[in-house]
Amino acid sequence: MSLHADAVSTLEGWRPGSSGQDALRNAFLGFLAAREDGCQRSCEPGHVTASALVLDATREQVLLTLHPRVGRWLQLGGHCEPEDSTLVEAALREATEESGIRGLRIEPTPLHVDVHPITCSLGKPTRHFDVRFLVRAPVGAKPVRSAESVDLQWWPVDALPSNVDTVPELVELALGRLG
Repeated sequence: MSLHADAVSTLEGWRPGSSGQDALRNAFLGFLAAREDGCQRSCEPGHVTASALVLDATREQVLLTLHPRVGRWLQLGGHCEPEDSTLVEAALREATEESGIRGLRIEPTPLHVDVHPITCSLGKPTRHFDVRFLVRAPVGAKPVRSAESVDLQWWPVDALPSNVDTVPELVELALGRLG
């Protein structure tokens, strides 16, 4: 199965908990129906990306990266690559590369979706259709900042930095899913 087919299957099988998320899920599906290249970063109108909200083993901390281009603290993630066969694989690869943590475990069902305008590596304004997954770090995990980040650190889930976009919503969804 191609990454495009996996993205369609993943989104078709996901039942988000809110009407807003369901509307976005349907918009993603419409985009993918119109664009066979919708998972490739070369797709100029926009492309699917995969990200990961990484929680520590205690569920008390979330790992965030200070994104160099955006200048805000975000969940880990990024572009799908040609070697990725699934969105889950892409999100886990991105989380592992950006955190340096081995042994991450990913929940295969999306946690959240978001579409946002950005000027990414294409150098032109585009949109990221971001599919976000919940990832759990092993006990005692120590992140190592990669070249893709200005900073990387654990933040208490109840004391997030002020410039975090949708991270509080993601944390709330993740903790609700974990019970």
